[in-house]
Amino acid sequence: MGPGLYLHVPFCLRKCAYCAFFSRPAEPAAVQSWQAGIERELKALPAEFAPETIFIGGGTPTALEPDDLGRLLDGIHNHTDIRNVVEWTCEANPGTLTPEKAVLLRAAGVNRLSIGAQSFDDATLRRLGRMHSAAETSASAALAREAGFEHLGLDLIYGIPGVRGDSFEADVEAALALAPEHVSCYCLEIEDGTPLARAAAAGDLAIDEAEQRRQFEQARRRLGEAGLAAYEISNFARPGCECRHNQLYWSGGDYIGIGPAAHSHWNGVRWGHTAELAGWKRAFEEKLEPAAKARETLVMGLRRTAGWGREEFRKATGFDYDVLRGPEIARLAAEGRLVAEPDRIRLADEALFVSDGVFAELV
Repeated sequence: MGPGLYLHVPFCLRKCAYCAFFSRPAEPAAVQSWQAGIERELKALPAEFAPETIFIGGGTPTALEPDDLGRLLDGIHNHTDIRNVVEWTCEANPGTLTPEKAVLLRAAGVNRLSIGAQSFDDATLRRLGRMHSAAETSASAALAREAGFEHLGLDLIYGIPGVRGDSFEADVEAALALAPEHVSCYCLEIEDGTPLARAAAAGDLAIDEAEQRRQFEQARRRLGEAGLAAYEISNFARPGCECRHNQLYWSGGDYIGIGPAAHSHWNGVRWGHTAELAGWKRAFEEKLEPAAKARETLVMGLRRTAGWGREEFRKATGFDYDVLRGPEIARLAAEGRLVAEPDRIRLADEALFVSDGVFAELV
């Protein structure tokens, strides 16, 4: 799989109660300085860099005004070799996607829209600090189809305190009614520094892990019945509609991230940018020694439900996974947390919800 390009748009109309990503209001001066930085980085891409996937994330890319969104898309066309691009994704939030922006994105070559639905219950959306309504999500999906998008993804959040299984089940059904090709289901996490973290510290909300697990299993079952197979812990797709860009991350591939807080892995070197505007810079740069990189790749690839084939892993890393972590793999398999076949390993279904504990023992 060829390399990927990620562009971070650090602007939102308002920050959600659970969000710890770097973002800020889309003030004109901030947007202009950000655009200048993006163009500077695009011009500095390696001469041999020709991505197969592009992903515009945030923040809220569709919070940009049409002229600013057009400038970003033009910059990509003018300064990036896009001849090999087969997948181009842009994140969108309901309420910020307009017919003009949808047409602009599609005309530029974007062929996937990922819409941040999160829930289809307006009370739950308010609890999360979202600015949109469920009706706006449905309207955004219709806009996307009218603009010619044949690949639509929806994001859902489960495990929200106070939201029981029947309400989340209704969310899944509402998402399926929009006939998406891709659905991402993420468990709500309480991130440091967020309003939800402050509410948890004050005792105003508590996570029910048993209920979170029930909703996780509920989503896997229902989405699978609807033809969206789980291909990663949190991601479901119709056949052939898996997100290639994210698969690049999970398989240890090369990608370059542009913008504040963006990360990259290119030719064995990894680096990340500071979370600041306008003068973001490299916060760190490191070259992992081969075995350490292989262990990291092992863990990331086990997020995929197919896991790793032995030869596939050898080709990706130069190592046999049993040489790297043979005793740990054998023990985790004996405990029922890994499935170890002669030429393939994967997470056991029972361990998907608690995968971090497995990964900590392998990395």
